[in-house]
Amino acid sequence: MPNRLVGETSPYLLQHADNPVDWWPWSPEAFAEARQRAVPVLLSVGYSSCHWCHVMAHESFEDDATAAYLNEHFVSVKVDREERPDVDAVYMEAVQAATGQGGWPMTVFLTPDAEPFYFGTYFPPEPRHGMTSFRQVLEGVSAAWSDRREEVDEVARRITRDLAGRSLAHGGQGVPGEEQLAQALLGLTREYDERHGGFGGAPKFPPSMVLEFLLRHHARTGSDGALQMAVDTCEAMARGGLYDQLGGGFARYSVDREWIVPHFEKMLYDNALLCRVYAHLWRVTGSALARRVALETADFMVRELRTAEGGFASALDADSTDSTDESGRRTEGAYYVWTPEQLREVLGESDGRRAAELYAVTAEGTFEHGASVLQLPGGEPDDGVRERLLAARERRERPDRDDKVVAAWNGLAIAALAETGAYFDRPDLVERATEAADLLVRLHMDSAARLTRTSKDGAAGGNAGVLEDYADVAEGFLALASVTGEGVWLEFAGFLLDMVIDRFTGEGGTLFDTAHDAEQLIRRPQDPTDNATPSGWTAAAGALLSYAAHTGSEAHRTAAEDALGVVTALGPRAPRFIGWGLAVAEALLDGPREVAVVGAEDDPEAAGLLRTALLATAPGAVVASGRPDGDEFPLLRDRPLVDGKAAAYVCRGFVCRAPVTEVDRLAGELTPGR
Repeated sequence: MPNRLVGETSPYLLQHADNPVDWWPWSPEAFAEARQRAVPVLLSVGYSSCHWCHVMAHESFEDDATAAYLNEHFVSVKVDREERPDVDAVYMEAVQAATGQGGWPMTVFLTPDAEPFYFGTYFPPEPRHGMTSFRQVLEGVSAAWSDRREEVDEVARRITRDLAGRSLAHGGQGVPGEEQLAQALLGLTREYDERHGGFGGAPKFPPSMVLEFLLRHHARTGSDGALQMAVDTCEAMARGGLYDQLGGGFARYSVDREWIVPHFEKMLYDNALLCRVYAHLWRVTGSALARRVALETADFMVRELRTAEGGFASALDADSTDSTDESGRRTEGAYYVWTPEQLREVLGESDGRRAAELYAVTAEGTFEHGASVLQLPGGEPDDGVRERLLAARERRERPDRDDKVVAAWNGLAIAALAETGAYFDRPDLVERATEAADLLVRLHMDSAARLTRTSKDGAAGGNAGVLEDYADVAEGFLALASVTGEGVWLEFAGFLLDMVIDRFTGEGGTLFDTAHDAEQLIRRPQDPTDNATPSGWTAAAGALLSYAAHTGSEAHRTAAEDALGVVTALGPRAPRFIGWGLAVAEALLDGPREVAVVGAEDDPEAAGLLRTALLATAPGAVVASGRPDGDEFPLLRDRPLVDGKAAAYVCRGFVCRAPVTEVDRLAGELTPGR
């Protein structure tokens, strides 16, 4: 019999709707039930494409004996971290403070007042490798609750007090300058993996936000070292197993430092961020590899993640059924890995051997059971071989897709597709970006510009948007406005950014992840550091800064500068974890550069000027285009044609140059340093 999760829209929660565990969604009613029964709450947090979440669900939550014990001694609450990032952030901070590490599934035991007192992540069904079993944990927590209740309550109160006292105060730091950005670059250089690219050891995550900083820093200063780190890291990732050599798109992370074996889940946010990184890398270097990867990643998002409503789904699972496994079990990576024999079966003896050499598929294998993850260590892909292998792979059972549309991640996808489409003359990608933006306005945004975090199958979810939703959607709308010349997207971005100032901003310009009137948790979450995506804090700073350049709004520029105080504080000592803030700081130092392109809609000369403006690498540039003296963009006011010709007007720091009508002259005007 289904439990209370059956009425939810989250695919992750629905995966647990038929568990024998009597799950509750996060709700006041769940905690009221715990108070009425005088039992603790088990909070289990995960997401649909999390491999170890599936493992723990199968081992423990589908087990009748474990479920019976849970149902008798606890109120069990299941949370999708992608749907409720605020709940996840608050309790993950407690887990990390208590254990020194974090991850998912996250397992936390709470009092009926939602105060945490015991923490963990994955627990096995039986003791193994020094790990306590889940049943032992449950019995220990239940005994402590029954026999040492006062001690448990005191621990919970102390932890909650500690969390509540962690509010950040980075106001008054001043905006970051040359010195802080130079120190950040030096710190990154020290942590850089010169042999394999990227930063740190295993597991190794794609450093999308840091790469954007490196590209912008090179553009502004000419630093060869910054560019080389970006180039080498991007090539290593694109040639390794992290990148899907057949279908395009990137996996979540590499389990090794060489980028060979990925954790196979494919997330919308990673691919949106990396699509944009590779497009920006091509803009700087003209690299054929960067162009190929940007376009293949964009095509992957459209082909594999686009929903029927025009938005983009959250993720593809890591697991699927292995056709060679008679048990029918779902295993990690089964959809993606190959043996030499499988290559020969599809391609024949000669082409199979050649493909094995091209893609580094060996008899020993680089993954499990003699299978290999496809890499491209040298040379260029063979399109004919790739198409045949891709057709064969599509006959395998596909990984499940999480169809949940997350506002923030769709904002990232809109920006990536709009810019990639503009750079590479792919109007279809711009159309897909526009359709996703239309969906967000229609389904996620109400008449007061309040955002809903998620939707699924055309129905909005019940959870309010958080700071990253407002910031990333505004960023996507600003990119779309620049590419399409449709000022309505600038207007919508302004509505969202006004909400950031009014509802998410605290004393001294610090930012919170939830609005002033959001559900009150034991702590109001606040985090300026990047995780898999830019923090809402620094993403908001970037969107506020761009909007201010478009409109001349001092209020938005002041809000951006106040928010960037955190980069002054953290950039020099923790640059890997505030990469997007550093990238925004580069735009602050370089800009504002305002480019207004005026001309008829179908004028090829105007189109050439617009493309040149969009391809400018200057970090602080914003672009508006439209009819002469058009009213859709403030930057177009009082901007006539020049002798009847399309023209570009370039201003920087309150100084405007004479308009230009030739693309070469415009490119020169937009060279960083001028």
